[in-house]
Amino acid sequence: MSACPDKLLLVHGLADGELDASNALAIETHIAGCAGCRAEHERILALRHTLAQAEASYEAPPALARRLETMLAREGAAQAPDVPSRRASAFARHVLDARWWTGAVAGLAAGLAVMVWLPKEAPAAGEDAIINSHLRALLPGHELDVAASDRHTVRPWFAGRIDFAPPAPDLSADGFPLSGGRLDFIEDRKVAALVYRRRLHVINVFVSKADARSRPGAEDASKDGYNIVRWRSGDLDFAAVSDLNSKELAQFRTLFIQRTKG
Repeated sequence: MSACPDKLLLVHGLADGELDASNALAIETHIAGCAGCRAEHERILALRHTLAQAEASYEAPPALARRLETMLAREGAAQAPDVPSRRASAFARHVLDARWWTGAVAGLAAGLAVMVWLPKEAPAAGEDAIINSHLRALLPGHELDVAASDRHTVRPWFAGRIDFAPPAPDLSADGFPLSGGRLDFIEDRKVAALVYRRRLHVINVFVSKADARSRPGAEDASKDGYNIVRWRSGDLDFAAVSDLNSKELAQFRTLFIQRTKG
């Protein structure tokens, strides 16, 4: 099944993190119900992951490098004769830089329309991405895909939708009731989102598979009135975000870890 032609640019924009909150929310909602667009989005994410691996690197052969440098220098001189030749040479060296060349060759081989350089190890989700996903979730109709306070309902709901089962401990007796869960995207990663509450505050817990991009030593953070606490358990990374005060959010993390041990 193919992606919807009128949604293709938005699907690519979502994968590249180029959409504003409104368009990101709209295409995420569409992807959740469209198998073709969902498959295209997952294909893009898989391709980005493949290109980030060390074995995908490719350095231009010296002979090809010299030919391209000569060609670019001549082209630059023909189109802009008033530009000193050293600028054309500098541009040529930039084009032939190993990092640029790696992204361009791999991108062309994959049939991409735009050539980009991808780092070999993308950083884990930053504070801005986590907070933005939290804010998107607070928009009407986007907070929950499955509304349930029972972990035996929430946890199985993720089966077949993501390749791991996120723990969803019952913390209602401690003042942190479970509201439900949903699928979400942070930067280019599909994650499980668990939703808890503390009085009038919403706590989003983003759960993802630990991999080469993870930062096991990532610190807690506070930004723009929102607090983020992180932890790792087994092969899963967790990031809880809320406008709840940092002390109670740290308490939430401690309780979450205690209830999921063993």
